Amino acid sequence: MKQLLYEAFPVQTYDKIRYGDTDTQGHVNNATMATFLETGRVEILYGVEHPVLAENCSFVVASLKVDYLTEVTWPGTVEIGTGVIKVGNSSIHFYQQIFQNDICVARAETVSVQVLNQTGKSNPLSETARQTLRNWLLL
Repeated sequence: MKQLLYEAFPVQTYDKIRYGDTDTQGHVNNATMATFLETGRVEILYGVEHPVLAENCSFVVASLKVDYLTEVTWPGTVEIGTGVIKVGNSSIHFYQQIFQNDICVARAETVSVQVLNQTGKSNPLSETARQTLRNWLLL
């Protein structure tokens, strides 16, 4: 997917960079970048106003591909742009970018799958969830 401006994303949020997020070189750790991406996805997956999750289910990450474009440093915040690029039977494909000081510092594609809590097996998304997810499609 091509790089987008932050304003182009249907879901926009932010996260604070904590001192403990950095490594010995003063850069934000790559595991923390995955947490920033999670911050953006949960806005859609667990949003109170527009529920997507079925009862007795959870979302798990089936795939996460991140391109780190430049270093992120403390202190400050990051902005996270999130959009849906595909809705499968039980999966949701996300495209996200992380920005610091209006510069895209990382981009990612993630696949989250809805699973039944009791079995851990995939569970189809409801038609209501599919309709809700269309609100966040990147065109």
